[in-house]
Parts: sequence; structure tokens; C-alpha cells
Amino acid sequence: MPQLNATPDPADFANVRDWVFDLENTLYPHHVNLFAQIDRNMTAFVAELLQMEPQEARVLQKRYYHEHGTTLKGLMVHHGIDPNGFLERAHAIDYSALLPHPELGEAIKALPGRKFVFTNGTVSHAQAAARALGILDQFDDIFDIVAADYVPKPAGATYDKFASLNRVDTRHAAMFEDLPRNLEVPRALGMKTVLMVPRNLGDFIIERWEQAQDEDPNVDYMTDDLVAFLGAILQR
Repeated sequence: MPQLNATPDPADFANVRDWVFDLENTLYPHHVNLFAQIDRNMTAFVAELLQMEPQEARVLQKRYYHEHGTTLKGLMVHHGIDPNGFLERAHAIDYSALLPHPELGEAIKALPGRKFVFTNGTVSHAQAAARALGILDQFDDIFDIVAADYVPKPAGATYDKFASLNRVDTRHAAMFEDLPRNLEVPRALGMKTVLMVPRNLGDFIIERWEQAQDEDPNVDYMTDDLVAFLGAILQR
């Protein structure tokens, strides 16, 4: 496992032409916890749909998340729901916790080549979050769960579709993600992989399967400071 915040070797990124960023807990820090609002909305949706008590609905919601990659996929497989209503409800949140981050915008802008957001959320959600951060204009495109035909990361077919649609040569690309399992396919495709972790990790409750293990061959670098990491790359 790479050392946390080890200075990246700019040579490792010298041939990168496409920069791919997850949204949640990647382009904004974990402590903002924007996803907590989405999580509550999903629980409420499941409870209403299946006439369950909230606690029971939450257990089922998390089981679908574990088994299918997203709660939505589980609901589609087992209950045949229309995804649009679910996605609209899930992302009806308050973005005011996200503050403009001009340093991040400048760092992304300075990267050579194209920049993408690759999210299991929606384009509208990613746009709202990136707009609040003041970084939306720095991205060439957003690839979302709809473009993925509702098949979420870490499915290999979803990465293939992203790369094909955007004509990304994965041997000249880098992926920034907060979930280690979502870096396995990018690493196999030849992408440089960077795992984003929370600052003061001990202050957060993160499920074991969401954490990097001591030996994880899919993680090239690990950082809790995206701006500093990108700045070190740009020192080349």
C-alpha cells in the first residue's frame, strides 16, 4: 500500500492525457458529508415504496448497495422501479455546505489534457456540486449513472462504456476515487490510480470494505489533499 500523502513522481503522470475524477468524497472532502443527505433520501424512498419502517428500509437499502453497487440497481433488479423518480428524490438535497474552492479549480485547469467527472450519481447532481465548488467549467464532460445504463461502478462494462464514449486511451489516463474497489478495473486497464481518503481518518466511521487494505495492488497513490497532490504533479 502506498504511503499516505507520499509525494507523487511527476514522471508517473507525464503521459496522462485524460484525468478522471469521482465526485463524492473526491472532488469535495469527506467531512462535508453531502452523501448523508442522499442516504436519508434513499432510505425514505425505500420505506415508502415497500411500506417498511425506516430502520428496516435502511437495512435493505444497504444490502442492495453492497450486492449491486447502488441502492438504485438493487431496486431495479428486485422491484422493477423507474430509476428517474428515485434519482430525483435521492438528489433533492441542500448544496450550501459546499463552498467555492478556487485553488482546486486552478489545479484542475492546469492539468494537461481533458478532465472528466465519472459518477454513480446524475449529471444534474454533479453539475450542482461542481458549480457550488466553482469548478464546473474545468470539466469537459460528466459521465453519470444514466449514461452507464444504470450499471454502476465497479462494473467493468461501465468503465468500458465511459472510455469508448469519450475515446479515452486508458493507458494515458488517471483515476481519482474514494472507494478502493472502484479502482480495480481502472488499474487493470492501465490507468494511474489515486485513492482519496478522509483527513483524520480515525474520526470517520467507514465500513471495512470501503477502506484500502494493507496490500492493495490497485492503488498507486493515496492522498487526503487533492489540491496538494495535483500541485505536486504539476511541478514536472
